[in-house]
Amino acid sequence: QVLLEESGGGSVQAGGSLRLSCAAPRTIFSVTTLGWYRQAPGEQRESVARIHISDTTFYADSVKGRFTISRDNAKNTVYLQMNNLKPEDTAVYYCNIYPSHPRYWGRGTQVTVSS
Repeated sequence: QVLLEESGGGSVQAGGSLRLSCAAPRTIFSVTTLGWYRQAPGEQRESVARIHISDTTFYADSVKGRFTISRDNAKNTVYLQMNNLKPEDTAVYYCNIYPSHPRYWGRGTQVTVSS
């Protein structure tokens, strides 16, 4: 199993910001769309944002205008800048290819937003 390593989560108050990072093996980083997903307690995992190798980006309506996905090809890393965080953004955040594949799920990083 190939794991992608997420980091950067934490606890913030509503309105705060966090930047998540995901290091991916170069074998997949350079050839595919990468995405950020999240899973809140009791909820299904959902796609939050994705970025194509051409840097084209897509966002879920719930985060549009607040989250920005980007990639650093030199570091094989994809980022998720999260601004104006809301309590409903509380979840474990994961990165994976898009569409997701079971072999690439990592441990995720917890984001907790308090009101």
